[in-house]
Amino acid sequence: MKLKNKIIQISCDGGAATGKSTGAKIISKKYNLKFLSSGLLYRYASFLLIKHKPKNKINLLKKKFSTLNYKKLDKIKLHTPEISKHSAIIAKIYKVRKILKSFQVNFAKKNKSCCIEGRDISTKILPNSDVKFFFKCNLNTAAFRRYKELKKNNNKIKIKDVKKALRIRNNHDIKRKSSPLLKHRDAIEIDTGKLNKKAMVKKMSKYVEKMIKIKYGNRTRIK
Repeated sequence: MKLKNKIIQISCDGGAATGKSTGAKIISKKYNLKFLSSGLLYRYASFLLIKHKPKNKINLLKKKFSTLNYKKLDKIKLHTPEISKHSAIIAKIYKVRKILKSFQVNFAKKNKSCCIEGRDISTKILPNSDVKFFFKCNLNTAAFRRYKELKKNNNKIKIKDVKKALRIRNNHDIKRKSSPLLKHRDAIEIDTGKLNKKAMVKKMSKYVEKMIKIKYGNRTRIK
């Protein structure tokens, strides 16, 4: 589906493995929006710091993110337990968040119609986004999802360890001082523990198309 000459910005927030990446990717493809995962940016930042072990971490990140081609991140192995643990730590550092926030804000300026997913998109990155979604599900569901994902590259991974890591990560995100995980007052809740993929997309689409009609009029055609 394409929206000719229409600008739409969508923000998707939520805890780890709540399905926000899946939902954001599907809705981006459906409405021809540029997609960005803030989580992938933090994983890349961790990858760089682990690999280079720089004396000045902030200078390295500033340099790398100033020339970053986001599309190339898919070619790097960023979903590892080590990177997951490390990215949760650096996500609490204000100067790191400032660098990555700048990249995300510039991405939205360059790509007027976009969908960005993360943990502070609605509250800090795109507070004026047209539609705000907040994803949630219970810990057992999230752990099983992440377990299946990690097991593809590590047969020895245990679901109890995945569950523990997710619990720690979510606690870090909620309690950190810099841009904590919060549900925006205008956010539409998407409980992926109660909705299958088809129902999730249907609910998200309903609100996106409602917003389009409000913003551009009832005669707006969605192809």
